[in-house]
Amino acid sequence: MGRVTVRVQDRELTLSNLDKVLYPACGFRKRDVIDYYRRIAPVLLPHLRGRATTLIRYPDGVDSGSFYEKDVSRHAPDWVPTARLVSGADGTGRAVNHHVLIDALPTLVWTANLAALELHVPQWTVGEHDTRNTPDLLVFDLDPGPPATIVECCRAAEILHERLRADGLRAYPKTSGAKGMQLYCPVRTERPDRTSAYAKRLAHELAAEHPDALLAKMNRAARTGKVFLDWSQNNPAKTTIAPYSLRARDHPTASTPLTWDEVRACREPDQLRYTADDVLERVDDHGDLLADLHTDPHPL
Repeated sequence: MGRVTVRVQDRELTLSNLDKVLYPACGFRKRDVIDYYRRIAPVLLPHLRGRATTLIRYPDGVDSGSFYEKDVSRHAPDWVPTARLVSGADGTGRAVNHHVLIDALPTLVWTANLAALELHVPQWTVGEHDTRNTPDLLVFDLDPGPPATIVECCRAAEILHERLRADGLRAYPKTSGAKGMQLYCPVRTERPDRTSAYAKRLAHELAAEHPDALLAKMNRAARTGKVFLDWSQNNPAKTTIAPYSLRARDHPTASTPLTWDEVRACREPDQLRYTADDVLERVDDHGDLLADLHTDPHPL
């Protein structure tokens, strides 16, 4: 199929190449990607709204290369909301990018039609006059060094959970949709570097207490069998895969919110591997497990 014009809420969109296979291992097509994002939108959009999104696009599918797109100014329709942001952690870099703000279903469908399989967002929202608000989320990215898997990440998450709870923080787990997982905590701070400083200190403390299992430095030679507590995702210049975003793996897995019971019960990697269909079923059964993520943030 070539092009088809559809109406999404109050917008007319032209969708193209709907039968193109983007996940060859299972025949998952572009129309399936768009349909997933359309159906998951009620729980996905609250985690994208107001955040400067970085797209990772796979125009010819997951086996045929990709590119990051931070600046959509060259081709975004005038109705697509964007934030004009200077690059760099403190907004003093050399590049100026018009990041897409995926605040509503028409914009989400528009990005899906670009074969933007992965949606990555920062831990802060855009403020007035395209400024960066201070972080409202603290994140730890748990990355296993083979032969460690998400099972070892779950054990690391339990350790982190206890320490964060002792500091008064609520931690929410989700899979990365790839090989690891993330923990989020809602926070309130007036300093843009505060979350990064706190996460770095905590990661190094826990790595020192559990040297056989945890690592706080990006040292690939020392990664074997350990879980890297990547605190650097709190740098304002960095982004993390959004909850419910697809991943560009062999199959259309997605970054999936978890319960702590699921984390504690995990003993096999496949227990926490969820594809698009699985995630839609989970949302039908449980709703958004991150629904209160942004309520009652803890002062940091």
